[in-house]
Amino acid sequence: EVQLVESGGGVVQPGGSLRLSCTTSGFTFSTSAMTWVRQAPGKGLQWLASIYNKNRNTYYADSVKGRFTISRDNAKKTLYLQMNDLKSEDTAVYYCNRLLRPFASWGQGSQVTVSS
Repeated sequence: EVQLVESGGGVVQPGGSLRLSCTTSGFTFSTSAMTWVRQAPGKGLQWLASIYNKNRNTYYADSVKGRFTISRDNAKKTLYLQMNDLKSEDTAVYYCNRLLRPFASWGQGSQVTVSS
């Protein structure tokens, strides 16, 4: 059974930082390109960043480029998202998934609230 468990969210002031983790099981993490997406209140899913497995190339949405960093630890089967200089518009529930052939069952997500 595939499991994706996001954690590390919370309430932070504008300009603050958070590091999200996505611990995985049930599939071969090391050979899977992975991605982070988010869903703000009342909006659809927004792609944020992706990281490939072999060359570890990373790609970012313009809205987070330079502020967010995606990384992975294949030994721990864990995906990370370091988020710096957070803005109110970053308030959302954050999810991870496999980039290619994403799993139909998503994790519970991690709530990030940016508020003064």
